[in-house]
Amino acid sequence: MRILTASDRALLVETADLAEAMRLGPAWAHLPGVVELIPGARSVLVRFDPLQVSARELAATLAGTPADAGEERRAGEVSIPVHYDGDDLHEVAHLLGVSAEEVVNRHLGAGWQVAFSGFAPGFGYLVSDDPLFDVPRRSSPRTRVPAGAVGLAGAFTGVYPRESPGGWQLIGRTDAVMWDIDREPPALLSPGTRVRFVRADTAALSLPGLPAVPLVTPLAPRGSASDRGEAPRSSARDQARTIEVARPALQILVQDRGRPGHAALGVSESGAADRTALSDANRAVGNHRGAAVLEIVGGAALRFRGSGVAAVTGAIGELTLTNADGFESTVDHGAPFATSDGDELTLGAPTNGLRYVVAVRGGVLVPPVLGSRSADTLAGLGPAPLRQGDVVEVGEHAPHAVDPHPLPRPLPASGDLVELDITLGPRNDWFTPQALHTLTGQGWTVTPRSDRVGIRLHGEVALARAVAGELPSEGAVTGAIQVPPDGQPVLFLPDHPLTGGYPIIGALTADALDLAGQLPPGARVRFRVRPAQR
Repeated sequence: MRILTASDRALLVETADLAEAMRLGPAWAHLPGVVELIPGARSVLVRFDPLQVSARELAATLAGTPADAGEERRAGEVSIPVHYDGDDLHEVAHLLGVSAEEVVNRHLGAGWQVAFSGFAPGFGYLVSDDPLFDVPRRSSPRTRVPAGAVGLAGAFTGVYPRESPGGWQLIGRTDAVMWDIDREPPALLSPGTRVRFVRADTAALSLPGLPAVPLVTPLAPRGSASDRGEAPRSSARDQARTIEVARPALQILVQDRGRPGHAALGVSESGAADRTALSDANRAVGNHRGAAVLEIVGGAALRFRGSGVAAVTGAIGELTLTNADGFESTVDHGAPFATSDGDELTLGAPTNGLRYVVAVRGGVLVPPVLGSRSADTLAGLGPAPLRQGDVVEVGEHAPHAVDPHPLPRPLPASGDLVELDITLGPRNDWFTPQALHTLTGQGWTVTPRSDRVGIRLHGEVALARAVAGELPSEGAVTGAIQVPPDGQPVLFLPDHPLTGGYPIIGALTADALDLAGQLPPGARVRFRVRPAQR
């Protein structure tokens, strides 16, 4: 067992094989200070609270766990009907040296089990008892893989729960619903679930030694926008205390502190990209620090219905409040201000930072999903992005008095150089010594191809690998610096996938995460290594 630094709040434990990772994960679930476990193909990512346990103490405990400790999870059985007409079926047959018919028959005949979840909510990595299945990913990933596509990659098979990009070899499709937030549990496949694939025209499946397993059928269409956790799209005049989008921004999302603890479902924590701005805005209006707010990229205008109190933190730009009579006043950044019915708040294009945070006393009210009101843009969870005319309700109560003392906080503008502290690992040994020098020795520019999933960086010199080949899928933390084959890093933000197959050379420290969430396109980044505390 090898224990590697994954960040200042996470360790990556390499295991002998997948079976050991599946056993050890449950054995570590209740250790003091452990926040969350994310199993991978041959590893377990262990996130911990440094206020409860040090990295050194936790590593010693993990290393002292017997290899045969714990048991593999068992989570029931299910069969999934498949139409075997995937675009890559014949290519897979060629790669495996068998006929397409044999690929299908052996996929049907194998016993599959969900080893771990990741990539997207409801996406299970299934392994089988048939050694035939070991298929390389596509050399060029597809930009669009439809929901229900059945694919192969490495020793795994999986079903795409929603439309997304992907590089797996597609052999078929199913109408089974992998993820439905209105179902309990929402994920059809969770770690430990045993799976049999059947032809789509088969009525039921009987397995030797097992009872007949009913086929999975699609659920009925989901309910209203409110039922799905989306923001209501109704007239502002019908609401007592609401906020209406009078002029849209590049992006307006509802965010709070996220939904930790759902890694087994393939769900990342998500939440506000700048948690300092979230806390500061809620403190200003008297909310608890994790109350839901609006996270806004770009200029926008919001119209208030009913009286209340609001505050704007995060990105810095011109803020103007216009009342129903047309009188304009300037709003101070970070300070609470009163709103009356019909007032319109205009947020100019930010001069510093990227994301405004707008808090209202009582919090933004949308239906919670898995305990959070946050929008996860990668997973498609929570309320949809707000558009012009959309309305959100405002809560009635707040636990604290307003705080009129704004906390000054400088943020970068496009072109500014920002230093971010990182820890190296877990896969810095996959890169040449020169690449490690380049990582910290040159500046990296934030490109416009950045979002809440990750910041795509560009440097004059790409990071060269010392180890070729694919990395078995393993867990990733927010702030991880993942390096794809082109050598240009991607800095993961809150909506990143839980697992990935590109090596991670380092990760931001916890103190650097909020600043990263405010980096505008054109800003330059220089990484500074901080030794991991052990």
